[in-house]
Amino acid sequence: MSSLRATVGQLSQAQKPSAGTPAYSRFVNRRIGRVFAAAAFHAGRTPNQVSLASGFCSLAGIVLVATVRPSFGLALGVTALLVLGYGLDSADGQLARLRGGGSPLGEWLDHMIDAVKIVLLHSAVLISFYRFDAFDNDSLLLVPLAYVCMSSVLFFGLILIDQLRRRHGDAAKPNVRGDSVLKSLLIAPTDYGVLCLVFLAFGNPSVFVALYGALLALNLLFLIAAIAKWYREMALLGARA
Repeated sequence: MSSLRATVGQLSQAQKPSAGTPAYSRFVNRRIGRVFAAAAFHAGRTPNQVSLASGFCSLAGIVLVATVRPSFGLALGVTALLVLGYGLDSADGQLARLRGGGSPLGEWLDHMIDAVKIVLLHSAVLISFYRFDAFDNDSLLLVPLAYVCMSSVLFFGLILIDQLRRRHGDAAKPNVRGDSVLKSLLIAPTDYGVLCLVFLAFGNPSVFVALYGALLALNLLFLIAAIAKWYREMALLGARA
């Protein structure tokens, strides 16, 4: 146990920068991930195995959303699986750093799982709304459909802007404004972990759709602001080229 505790302590001293990290990922998920990464390290597991375990847990929760009638018990089970999957998603990168660094395969696998996960989760919500007649208003089916589109665009935008910044070096630096706790809290609605916690209300359709819809609206506002910022950044990059 002391060895496991020491490894967790070692990981806590080797975290990625906190700037721009939403509150749940920063204060909760990274800590969960440290424990999982340390346990996986002592069990002789690889980062890719942890990534696959993350994807499996998330997929299990997503399948339950799409196939089981909403209830309080289902809400607890789905939330537990999604939170576990997200914790393991943090653990794979920490385990890779603990073992001396990641690999192109590991980075590709991690991003592919994330890309599949965000599309399937909102698609499963759409299927659940349709299959179990949670609402009389069919227009509410547009909420998860909009979430699928928004999440896909945001995910692609984040990956693309990161790649362009890396390619052009200091000409297009990320916007780093320190590790303000207030900023982490303000951008918390964009955190996948917050979305996972919203599924605690999945047994009550009215409450769930209110929280889910509010998250969608806040994420849309964030996406619009991010696109405007990215546009200015890329225009400045082009002017310097």
